Amino acid sequence: MGFTKYLRQNWGSEEQKELMRGRLISWRKEGTVKRIERPTRLDRAHSLGWKAKQGFFIVRVKIGKGTSKREKPAGGRKPSKAGMTSMNPKRSLQAIAEGRASRKFPNAEVLNSYYMAEDGKQKWFEVILVDRSHPAIISDRTVGWIANVRGRSERGLTSAGKKSRDL
Repeated sequence: MGFTKYLRQNWGSEEQKELMRGRLISWRKEGTVKRIERPTRLDRAHSLGWKAKQGFFIVRVKIGKGTSKREKPAGGRKPSKAGMTSMNPKRSLQAIAEGRASRKFPNAEVLNSYYMAEDGKQKWFEVILVDRSHPAIISDRTVGWIANVRGRSERGLTSAGKKSRDL
């Protein structure tokens, strides 16, 4: 068995859950979009196309769980006409996290993303971003196509976006 297979098997274990519980304490204090040095789940990042080379980087995105709530408008309205009920997002939380990461880093393109952890209030995803103008990316045969693409996450072309569009 290879190293990544051992990592994949270890992901749901009790030791891993204890480790993640400690990490979540520090992650809660971080900002919404945080660039990190290397992926936390190395096996998942490799399977989604991440490479340990220049031009690739990982961003951890924190997103609130549950439906989005709107402020109650001033003035008398029926509750059904006030726009408060059933405000469910059309995209998944993972697709929304990819969009936030791509807005934070406009020079990069979203390659893919994966689930990291969650608590009662938030979910964390790690988003793989590629610098489309980096020479190492342009000359790479496997991911060089991304240099000619703009706005994959906004148009729903990542895997999470395609699931939201029922493709």
